Amino acid sequence: MSGKNALLKEKRSFPGSRVSCPVTTLKKFRERIDAMRIPYAEMKTLFEKILIKYGFPEDTASRAARMFTDNSCDGVASHGLNRFPRVLSYISKGHIDPLGKPSMEGSFGALERWNGNRGMGCTNAAAAMDRAMELAGRYGIGCIALANTNHWMRGGSYGLQAARAGYMAICWTNTRPNMPPWGARDIRIGNNPLVMAFPVKDAPLVIDGALAQFSYGALESHRLAGKQLPVPGGYDRDGNLTTDPAAIEETWRVLPIGFWKGSGYSLALDMIGAALSAGNSVHQIGRYEDEIALTQVFIAFDAEKTSGRSYAEETAEAILEDLKTAAPAEPGGSFFYPGEKAALTREENMDRGIPVVEEIWNSLLKELE
Repeated sequence: MSGKNALLKEKRSFPGSRVSCPVTTLKKFRERIDAMRIPYAEMKTLFEKILIKYGFPEDTASRAARMFTDNSCDGVASHGLNRFPRVLSYISKGHIDPLGKPSMEGSFGALERWNGNRGMGCTNAAAAMDRAMELAGRYGIGCIALANTNHWMRGGSYGLQAARAGYMAICWTNTRPNMPPWGARDIRIGNNPLVMAFPVKDAPLVIDGALAQFSYGALESHRLAGKQLPVPGGYDRDGNLTTDPAAIEETWRVLPIGFWKGSGYSLALDMIGAALSAGNSVHQIGRYEDEIALTQVFIAFDAEKTSGRSYAEETAEAILEDLKTAAPAEPGGSFFYPGEKAALTREENMDRGIPVVEEIWNSLLKELE
C-alpha cells in the first residue's frame, strides 16, 4: 500500500488542531481513518529513513522507528504516527539531539543516576529500562533516575519491555505544567504518567495512565476522530465539566484522576523523581518554551531473585482467573485486564495493517521527496 491517496480539495481545521485536515465532514474523516491501513514494515521503514535523514545513527533510528510503529500498531497512534511530526519539529528546533545518548552520573548500588543529554526520549527511556533490568538481575531490584531527557512517547512501552523479559516494573515521567492542582484554576502540576507492569504469559499486564482522567494524546485522538469523551475529562472556558476534547485542550483544565487524589500523586511523583535524578521538576520544565529536559524513573524487579518466577506466574494466573469470573456490567458485554486489549489490537493490525490519518501519513512521505 503506497499511502499516496488523492487528497480531497476542501480543507477544514479542527479546533486546536495542529494538522489541517482536508475533509468535508467528520463522518468522512472517520471513514478514511478506518479505511487507510499501512503494513507494519512499511511504517517502520519510513520512520527509520526520516530519522536517519535528520541525523540519527542507524541503531538509534532503527530502535526509535520500531517503537513509534509499535505504539501505532498497539492502538496508541497519539504517541506513534500522530506524534511523529511534532518530534521532527523538536529535532529541528534543537530540543532533541540526534547524537545524544544517556550517560551515568552517579551509582548507589541498585540505584543509578543518569543524564539523558537531550537525546531521543523513547530510546533514552528504553536504554534506562534495559539498565534497570540489568541491575535487578544483580540485586533483585534496579532503579534508574533519568534527568535531562525528552518525552518518552508511550510509557507503556517500557512496562511491556520489562514484562516481556520476565520482570515486574514501575516507571513514571514528569511533564511540563499541564494540569491545575485540585481546587485551583491555574496549571501548576503535570499529569505525570505512571506505568506498572507484570509478566503474564498470554499478554503482559500493563497499566499506563496519566494522572489526568485523559492524557492530552487521548484528547487529541478523540478530537481528530470527531468523538466526545466517554466521561467528563476537564473544564470548558465557562468552568463547566465537559466531554468535549477540544474545549479541554483550549483551557488546559484537565481533570485529575480521583480529583484531589490524582493531584496529590502528581506532586509526590514529581518530587521523588526530581530528588532521585537531580533533574528538573514540573515547575522548572515550565520555564522552557516547549516540553523538554524531563525527569523519569525506571524500576525493575527480578521475580526469579525475589519470589521465584514460577510463583510470580502462578500468582498472576490465579488473580486473573478470579478476575474473569466477574459478571460483565452489561449483558453480552466483556472486559479486559490492562494490556489485554492492546495485545488483541496489535494482532489485528499486524494482520490488516495499521490504521493511519491520511494527511499525517502523506506529510511524512513528503519528508523523503
